[in-house]
Amino acid sequence: MTTKQETVMTHVDGDGKAQMVDVADKKETIREASAYAQVRLSPEAFAAVAENNLKKGDALAVAKLAGIMGAKKTSELIPLCHNIFVSKIDVELSLNGQEKSIEIVSSAKAQGQTGVEMEAMMAVSIAALTIYDMCKAIDKGIEISAVRLLSKRGGKSGEYYYKGKEIAGRGMVVAISVSETVGVQKSNVEAAEFVVDHGIKGDAHAKNWHRQVSFLAQESIDQMIKKGLTHLRPGNFAENITTKNLNLHKLPVGTKVQIGREVTMEITQIGKECHSRCAIYHAAGDCVMPKDGVFAKVLNGGIARVGDEIRIIT
Repeated sequence: MTTKQETVMTHVDGDGKAQMVDVADKKETIREASAYAQVRLSPEAFAAVAENNLKKGDALAVAKLAGIMGAKKTSELIPLCHNIFVSKIDVELSLNGQEKSIEIVSSAKAQGQTGVEMEAMMAVSIAALTIYDMCKAIDKGIEISAVRLLSKRGGKSGEYYYKGKEIAGRGMVVAISVSETVGVQKSNVEAAEFVVDHGIKGDAHAKNWHRQVSFLAQESIDQMIKKGLTHLRPGNFAENITTKNLNLHKLPVGTKVQIGREVTMEITQIGKECHSRCAIYHAAGDCVMPKDGVFAKVLNGGIARVGDEIRIIT
């Protein structure tokens, strides 16, 4: 007979009173998290932000700094949060002309004994409130919504990736896989260098052609797992980048995407011809790479990391 595991609220003691969790015995690990928020504005306010025509100044620049500053104050504002030495905080704001909104994505990183989820959430929240403050003279009906954790890595609870409704035009890198030789199993790495008109440095498929980098969605891999191939992991289909919450195979050839802050690529091919049936096909009677695999060439190089955001830029 199985029993349902009891959920323990660690911030509450045996008497039901609030307490701060003692993390002294926890192992120090790299902790990373990212979060999202959306700010919806009136057409007039959106135009003022886009044209940098606000009396208070550049709303996007001020909100970015406010988000970083707010994240560093998290333990002072949230009663039971620990004071963490955060090694990195980044806040990116982008304009969504179709929805007349500003989309905010943050990332936080630390090496410590507890996570940085709250720091990432604080960053997007303070940035969103700053946008309101900058624009309230034009529009007092501004809406702040969809504040959510996108991902977290490190610690005892492992990895988490947001599984809800897709955020328009945005996704996450959940794995990067490379191999130095064609025909061998790719290995997962934490980061990789992308070279213009070449591909991933050190990967066997990198060269000056139209299929420099390959993508596959985790959702496509999950389809195969449901068919009984429970051993599958990112890289098993020879893809370089495994994505989450962004169906690249539904985008047209020519679409440009950005990974993190540096790497830009252009989609050059959707799917590929399967010349020989692989072991996965014989085991499950199907394979997702021929129809869901996406190929791209590198337009702007740099370093991309697991956990980076992917966003459509054209």
